[in-house]
Amino acid sequence: MGPWENKSVAITGGGSGVGKALGRELVRRGARVWLSDVNGEAAAQAAREIGGDTQSAALDVTDAGAVEAHIDEVARAHGRIDAVFNNAGIGVGGDISELNLDHFNRSLDVNVRGVVHGILAAFPRMKAQGSGTIVNTASAAGLLALPLMAPYAMSKHAVVGLSNSLRFEASEHGISMNVLCPTAIETPLLETNVARELGASWRPDIRTYLTRIGGSPFPVDKFAQYALDQVERDRAVIVAPLGARLRLGVARWVPSLVERLTRIAYHEMLETRPKEGS
Repeated sequence: MGPWENKSVAITGGGSGVGKALGRELVRRGARVWLSDVNGEAAAQAAREIGGDTQSAALDVTDAGAVEAHIDEVARAHGRIDAVFNNAGIGVGGDISELNLDHFNRSLDVNVRGVVHGILAAFPRMKAQGSGTIVNTASAAGLLALPLMAPYAMSKHAVVGLSNSLRFEASEHGISMNVLCPTAIETPLLETNVARELGASWRPDIRTYLTRIGGSPFPVDKFAQYALDQVERDRAVIVAPLGARLRLGVARWVPSLVERLTRIAYHEMLETRPKEGS
C-alpha cells in the first residue's frame, strides 16, 4: 500500500493547471481527492475527467469561513483530513509605474491569505489527529528576484517564509509542511492578465519572459509527479525542474551572474512595451 492509499486530500485551485495535475496524480496513487476552485464548474469538470474517488466544490480561498467549512466537509466525509494542498493562486505583474494598490492587494488576498486560510483550517484538525500534510504552492519567484512581477514575487516570498517557519511548529504535532517552488509550468496561468483587469495598460508576455529567465515551461503532469515524490520524502522546499535547481545554485554562489541575466531579460521585455502614442 502506497503512502497516499485511501488518504483524504483537499486541493484548492484544482480546476486547472498544477492543482488539477496534482489531483490526477494523487488519485492514481490511491487518494480520495476533493478539488476546489473559485470556478466551480472548472473544478467539477476536472473531477469528471480524473474520475476515481474525486469530488469537487466551488471555493473562494479569500473567504476564510468558506475555506474552514470546506475543510470541515472533507473531514466529515472521510472521517479525517490527511492532506491539504493550498494551491490556488494568481499571477499579477507589470511595470511598477502602472501598478496600483489593487494589484498588490489582489495578490496578497489570493496568494498569501488564501494559503493562511487553508493552514488555519487544517492545522487544528491535523493536530487532533496527530498527523497530516500541508503543501503550499509558491514559486521559484519566491526564492529569486523577478522584476515586472513584483506583486507575484512578493506573495510567493511570503508563502516560502510562512511555510519554512511553520514547518518547525508543525513537526511537533506530527504534521509535515512543504512548499512547492517551480519555475514556469505549462498551465493557463501563463496566459492570464490580471494586471490589465485591475487597471494596468500593459503587462509582460509572461510565457516569453519566464522562458527567457528560467527556461521553457515544464510539463505540468511531470511536475505533479516530481512534487509528490518529494512530498513523500518530506522535502521542505521542492524546486523543479532541474534547471531551476541549478539556477538557484548559481544564484547562491555567483549572484552577480544571475542578476546580470535577469537584468538582460528585464530590458528585453521592456523593449516589447508599446511606445506611448503608438
